[in-house]
Amino acid sequence: VQLQASGGGSVEAGGSLRLSCAASGRTWSRYDMGWFRQAPGKEREFVAAVSSGGTTYYADAVEGRFTISRDSRDSRKNMVYLQMIGLEPGDTAVYYCAADNSASRLSTWSAEAKDYWGQGTQVTVSS
Repeated sequence: VQLQASGGGSVEAGGSLRLSCAASGRTWSRYDMGWFRQAPGKEREFVAAVSSGGTTYYADAVEGRFTISRDSRDSRKNMVYLQMIGLEPGDTAVYYCAADNSASRLSTWSAEAKDYWGQGTQVTVSS
């Protein structure tokens, strides 16, 4: 079982990036998927999530700038994307994808008790 995150990089403020998370090794059709981020010296925080049924939820800090989506056509290799526009220096962090089979409400998502984590991809936004 593996979550492989990619797509990070360095951009100037106002720029865009698209993160990808390839989930493989099991059936993902019942898993909710999402993204968290962790800046130096700070706790890991929720960014966005998409349910197995396609419902999405965003942190207030990224609402309107980030879009999460998933491609579930292959039940054993889901892709989850995070399209980020209007990036700000405050978005600088390591971004992690995560999978959760608890069926909890997306609005209650926290970094605790996630079933699987990806390895993280660095996003750096300069002013």
